Amino acid sequence: MTSLVQSVDWVALGPTLVVALGSIGVLLADLWVPPARRAALRWPTLGVVVLAGALLVAQTDRERGTFCIDAGGGLSACSFVVEPITWALQAISLVGAAVVIMLPVRDDPGPAPGAPGRLSGRLSGRLSGEYHFLLLVSLAGAMAIAASRDVLTLVIALEVLSLPAFAMIALPAGQTREHPSAAEGALKAFLVSVVALAVMLFGAALLYGVTGTLYFDLLAGALVAGTASTPVAAVGATLLLAGLLFKVAAVPFHGWVPDAYVGAPVRVAAFLSVVSKSGGFAGLLVVLWFGLRPYGEAWGTVLAIIAALTMTIGNLGALRQTDVVRLLAWSSIAQSGFMLVPLAAAGIATSARGLALDGAAATIAYLAVYAVMNLGAFAVVAVTDSLRGTTGARTVADYTGMIRTSALAGIALAFFLVSLAGVPPGVAGLVTKVVVLRSAVDAGLGWLAVVMAVNVVLGLAYYLRWTAVIFAIPAASPYEGGLEIRAHGRAPSVAVGLALAGGVALSIWPQAVLAVL
Repeated sequence: MTSLVQSVDWVALGPTLVVALGSIGVLLADLWVPPARRAALRWPTLGVVVLAGALLVAQTDRERGTFCIDAGGGLSACSFVVEPITWALQAISLVGAAVVIMLPVRDDPGPAPGAPGRLSGRLSGRLSGEYHFLLLVSLAGAMAIAASRDVLTLVIALEVLSLPAFAMIALPAGQTREHPSAAEGALKAFLVSVVALAVMLFGAALLYGVTGTLYFDLLAGALVAGTASTPVAAVGATLLLAGLLFKVAAVPFHGWVPDAYVGAPVRVAAFLSVVSKSGGFAGLLVVLWFGLRPYGEAWGTVLAIIAALTMTIGNLGALRQTDVVRLLAWSSIAQSGFMLVPLAAAGIATSARGLALDGAAATIAYLAVYAVMNLGAFAVVAVTDSLRGTTGARTVADYTGMIRTSALAGIALAFFLVSLAGVPPGVAGLVTKVVVLRSAVDAGLGWLAVVMAVNVVLGLAYYLRWTAVIFAIPAASPYEGGLEIRAHGRAPSVAVGLALAGGVALSIWPQAVLAVL
């Protein structure tokens, strides 16, 4: 008989618990801070993230599990486990959140200063406490996903990640009625998320019905033993996988991304593109690696097809964009396709454990490099404002001659873009693309490798087009039609500098992430 007595390891829970409690502390502090000074709440928020990071480093001495049960027959299962996969994914989320916290507090969507719809610093700062509270709660969800080892913990953590993110997208609409795009983006993301949740819960119910357990380790054992009804279990696994694909914006669950990114403040779009995405991939890794490995060949083939569609549709969508945030949104969809490739290869090669491990490591490595480069690109966009017109448009053409008006920001942005494209001097991006390509070839997915090669060329087209504009000579004065860095304080500059330093370090030593994993 299964024992219901569970152990609690507070050290294992430490980083996630600190972030969760810190969110409450920030919200309470907001009650006592004058509205004019609420933007300064970023510093205690950043302190919470740094403390969680320190606790994460301190617990890497050994693997830990908590909320464990004795399942009988010498078997045990835990709901919350910290191990190398957990550490890597939680570290990516923490670093991403730290950079986002340092980005400007002013909300970015809307017309230029003085035009209707521009959020004033007073309005933006008024909801600063709520913003940082929501960010920490969502971050806690992302960290919990990486450690989840049963279906219910995973589903709850996914919703803790998602619901605050939708509220952050809608924050501009909550401050002024001149931002309908924020409400529209939040509503689209919310509605699609509700459908994804319903699909996931239905799939989880089917799996529980045929296996009698919600723990991934025990679920995998039941599937291997053949005690579950294969057709019903296959349907449940498919539905559970479909719900997770929404979180990583894979085709055909990607439609919410462009509108949500454009409607949200740039710093929130950066959060969605890195922290939310890392949470989604954490969920995929956990479910596929620990729960559905017996069906590896089946879901590996499905993921290979979805990866090909995702990277192709994402790149074709990005090619048509002139708004830089919408371009980065479609680009993030395409990058999700590349990240799915090693998972597909690992599923197909489940009989070769070494290759499967390499596939999981390749996905996490690609996610880490993507996080650094994409955060850097969003950081530069967040600290720049258009000087053209009064529409507040952030078009690629607005960056013409940026290297002359803001040399350091222009160099940084160019480096991030070529890294995302996978060409030197962005060696880190090149190496991760080669590693992902190799995983497809080693798994016998030659057709997918060809699709990847074509999509690398498609990515070059829009990444290098934007890079070329940065170094172009404006038709008139070098200071007309370009971009300038506004006086947002030191924190945004530090954010760009940290992302650039991380990108350069990974390009000098690109095997660092893979070596650790």
